[in-house]
Amino acid sequence: MQEILRLFPDDIQRGIQLKISNRWDKLQEIRLRLNQPVELIFDEAIEWIYALKPTRKDGVYMINQLSEFSLYRMEDELREGYITIEGGHRVGISGKVNTLGGSVKAIQHITFMNIRIAKEKVGAANSIIPYLYDKCYLNTLFVGAPQSGKTTLIRDVTRIIATGWKDILPKKVGVIDERSEIAASIKGIPQHDLGLRTDVMDACPKAEGMMMMIRSMSPEVLVVDEIGSEKDVEALIEAINAGVTVICTIHGQSLQELKHRPSVQPLLQQEVFRRIILLENSSVPGKVHKVYNEKGDNVLQRAGVISR
Repeated sequence: MQEILRLFPDDIQRGIQLKISNRWDKLQEIRLRLNQPVELIFDEAIEWIYALKPTRKDGVYMINQLSEFSLYRMEDELREGYITIEGGHRVGISGKVNTLGGSVKAIQHITFMNIRIAKEKVGAANSIIPYLYDKCYLNTLFVGAPQSGKTTLIRDVTRIIATGWKDILPKKVGVIDERSEIAASIKGIPQHDLGLRTDVMDACPKAEGMMMMIRSMSPEVLVVDEIGSEKDVEALIEAINAGVTVICTIHGQSLQELKHRPSVQPLLQQEVFRRIILLENSSVPGKVHKVYNEKGDNVLQRAGVISR
């Protein structure tokens, strides 16, 4: 975790190390707010370090560490509100926003930071991958609340499809990683294991990226995180009509909720997704609650029976 600890001034670094000790594998987030105690979010609990209250000087130090003393170099990432660092960890930032013509120009006076700990859980999708295959890979949508493990699962799904499993040969996979969360690329190089036959379009808008990937890399499977806009949906339908299997995620609490979203309705009405994976809203990410087919039937098997 040196890539994370190096971001902090010495006193904060020591305090965090002492508090976390050997619990890095259970840590989800480190949240810092100027002049407020440091917050640690673990899988099962939230803890505070009341003795550590970052100052503005500490904030400047961390921004310099994140940007390697060149904010201009990271202007685009800062405008998006996050920076991906070595190891695939993502640092969200918040503060005073400057706008130009109604659009975000930059975030200044950064006073809030959220370091989300990247956890590459190889094997996380082993139990779910058989549901995604029936003579070929099926168009699949992962549905879950924030931090329910959607990205963790599709990352491992990508690895399995691109590497092969049992007697299933590896496929060419194209990842459109608009927010650099699936591959966590640094200067175009993925920090996570995405398998042997995966190509990544990093920091590229999803709709444009899907078409670019199809034209340039001829993938058999496309993986996309966090769809939602009408442009995303149009691009998904176009990709599927081009013969490409699509695996993607979306924020949501239930299948019924999705059915009421105008942008997603065309996908559900046309029964585009042969599998819809609904995740539990649990403190432990990646737990599957239900697996729907295109008709809305739950086909998830538990202890030899189909769960209803």
